[in-house]
Amino acid sequence: MPPRRRDRRNRRDPSPTPSHPSGPRDSSSSSSPRLRVAFIAPLLLLLILATLHFTGHLSRSPPHPEAPQTTPLSIYERGLVKLEISSREILAEHGRVSENRSRRHFPNPVLAYVTPWNSKGYDMAKLFSTKLTHVSPVWYDLKSDGDKLVLEGQHNYDAGWVSELQGGVSLVVPRVVLEAFPGVLLLKKKSRNKAIDLIVSECRDKGYDGVVLESWSRWAAYGVLDDPELRHLALQFVKKLGDTLHSTRLKSSTRNHLEFIYVIPAPRMQGLNKQDFGPEDLVQLADSVDGFSLMTYDFSGPQNPGPSAPLKWIRQSLTTLLPAKDSASHMIFLGINFYGNDFVLSKGGGSAITGRDFIHLLEKYKPSLQWDEKSSEHFFIYSDEGARHAVFYPTAMSLSVRLDEAREWGTGLSIWEIGQGLDYFFDIL
Repeated sequence: MPPRRRDRRNRRDPSPTPSHPSGPRDSSSSSSPRLRVAFIAPLLLLLILATLHFTGHLSRSPPHPEAPQTTPLSIYERGLVKLEISSREILAEHGRVSENRSRRHFPNPVLAYVTPWNSKGYDMAKLFSTKLTHVSPVWYDLKSDGDKLVLEGQHNYDAGWVSELQGGVSLVVPRVVLEAFPGVLLLKKKSRNKAIDLIVSECRDKGYDGVVLESWSRWAAYGVLDDPELRHLALQFVKKLGDTLHSTRLKSSTRNHLEFIYVIPAPRMQGLNKQDFGPEDLVQLADSVDGFSLMTYDFSGPQNPGPSAPLKWIRQSLTTLLPAKDSASHMIFLGINFYGNDFVLSKGGGSAITGRDFIHLLEKYKPSLQWDEKSSEHFFIYSDEGARHAVFYPTAMSLSVRLDEAREWGTGLSIWEIGQGLDYFFDIL
């Protein structure tokens, strides 16, 4: 199953409650209903248990090793961060990491997203927690239910996993996606206060270190950002949520306040439009937000196949948001993708791929990787059933170049998402 990127949900909300039709009974059967239930129930239980990982989360990924192989040498010392890299080298080395997992090559904050549908990320977050200052499990959606607001996702909470991460150096800051209708949320003060209370109460009840909020792309889809009054209310909501989190103290925490990270899209062009998040918005929110998760990926798609995050575009996005280079660069978590894309060039279309998919393609087609100077990304071409494909997936070199850019700007990193990457990517961090 291809990896999900950031949720592209239909703006119609709430969704209708799914129905559960039952088929007609077969009156000609000689077995009794009680006997049939007794036979079927154990089979259903076995099927359910088979889909569960030891983490307790439903997994859409196949079983994977608990820990990667280790080696005394880092990915740099093994000479794998280079332009001329072969399929053979990647196949031989991608599952080996330095035995010194606590050594950090990137000194600035690192925010790592983890998704329930790619459960490998849960294990990698624990294995490499010393390299991750913030871990954001993608667990929550705040939705409209008629005129009410509900926070969905509490069932994803894993107390043991959260506790283990917090026992180290990582802060656990789950992501909340604001799906609620703007008319329900923004136009009513009571609703705004209720939304903030739902989020803060969940942090308090579960002992989180803060939250990551994603709402800007939803508001853009609803046209909120085109209306000056609604845009103002939206920014004020973000500010109030941040201020409330900052004023909340947890008895079980030694931290001064709950942290608040806000997700923002990367500007697509130098000239900003009304729906873009610009430098004025950043300045307005800066006092209420601890950091901004900048989505510098998803540059290309099936209709315009190409690199995931051209380096020139990354620089342009940072330059647009930070006219003065050192002004608020420390607040930016520069987006890094651990997924790639397999585009069908001759027919159009394509899909996102994980590291597991990438390795499968290397094993099957033994392609020659090429370095694209314009984007600073590797890619390869292969043919399948008469169709030509172009595959863009991160390599040690492409990631290293982007980490160098982040160091130069003084930004942190936000990785989408760590369950989709290759094991030796963590050596670069």
